[in-house]
Amino acid sequence: MKKDMKRAALIFIFVLGIISFFSDFTHEGARSIYGPYLNILGAGAFIVAFAAGLGEFIGQALRIFTGIIADKTKKYWTMMIIGYALNLLAIPLLAFVQPSIWWVAVVLILVERVGKAVRAPAKSALTSFTAPHLGAGKAFAINEALDQFGAFLGPLVVFFMISSQQGDELSRYQMSFLMLGIFAIITLIILFVARFKYPNPDQFEAPKLKPKELTKDKQFWIYMLAISFLAMGFIDYPILAYHMDASNLVNVIYIPLFYSIAMGVDAVAALIFGHLFDKKGLYSLILAISIALFSTPLIFLFNDIYFIIIGIVLWGVGMGAQESVLKAVIANLISKEKRATGYGIFSSVFGLFWFIGSLIIGFAYEKSILFIIIFSVAMEVLSILTLFLLMSYQKKELKPLKNS
Repeated sequence: MKKDMKRAALIFIFVLGIISFFSDFTHEGARSIYGPYLNILGAGAFIVAFAAGLGEFIGQALRIFTGIIADKTKKYWTMMIIGYALNLLAIPLLAFVQPSIWWVAVVLILVERVGKAVRAPAKSALTSFTAPHLGAGKAFAINEALDQFGAFLGPLVVFFMISSQQGDELSRYQMSFLMLGIFAIITLIILFVARFKYPNPDQFEAPKLKPKELTKDKQFWIYMLAISFLAMGFIDYPILAYHMDASNLVNVIYIPLFYSIAMGVDAVAALIFGHLFDKKGLYSLILAISIALFSTPLIFLFNDIYFIIIGIVLWGVGMGAQESVLKAVIANLISKEKRATGYGIFSSVFGLFWFIGSLIIGFAYEKSILFIIIFSVAMEVLSILTLFLLMSYQKKELKPLKNS
């Protein structure tokens, strides 16, 4: 019976992973060209940073409400369908934006993030329900690997489309957005099939008799402090893309290719650090942050293509850890009954401080690149120190964060 449940849980994770593959092909393919596209439409550095930061903030902050709704209603699939529809169908509409109305592109980018906010807590909760059979690290790592394989191919296809098409630069970007709309439709079709194949995936995990109140969980709130520092210091790709374009370090047509490389690294890193999490707990996250914090100095300090490539690779390591290990920790901290709410709080805190960090970086960009480097590295170091504090507290509480 236990073996059958493990097999069923594994198949379910792969189904979610296929949905993630096609959705990330779509929205990460689009995200790889947001920075240059806004630049072409006439938006400046601050608008790009503002759009990226506000988009992440909205996409994360709303999750505190959508997580609560998911837990209260248990309508996980409904939340996912609505969310994916908003998240993905906004992308082909970007193809119709003209320079005279560049602000419409900003609005659509924000709508895309709203869609992710609607579906993300429900999806994370569904993934976490398989943790008793697969391990939290492995469950999120498998999903993230498939997710990021799509995120690798999406920007790669966009790169080839932009570099091989005829016509002016604006029309090439717009055709890329239209092409991504095809994959948006494919994602929604698979999602509906999965909904009817697995109507009650929460049954993979048995409920706890006395779930702990989130407001009284000190470990959870120390963890929130740690990820706040992490979010403030981790620079979003549209800002990196803008820097590479504006400083003429990289030809604009190669920027999606660089993002594709980062997403490929992300997929491999998710598998490695997710597996490591099930064995070593928070040490795996500390190691990933320690590696990724060098990305900002390499990208911003050295005007050399090889250093930029190394920096992008290290940035991909950080993204892989964020999308797998960060969520796996929540799965082991919070009971099934409150987990979507926990993911919502986690995402809202992360998004708020990501937004604050993006605003600081956006303001500082024209004034001091050195400040951006110092700020980013300092925030990541503070995150590592807070995680060590959490591990010290966990030992006192005798409540390990890794699977036993």
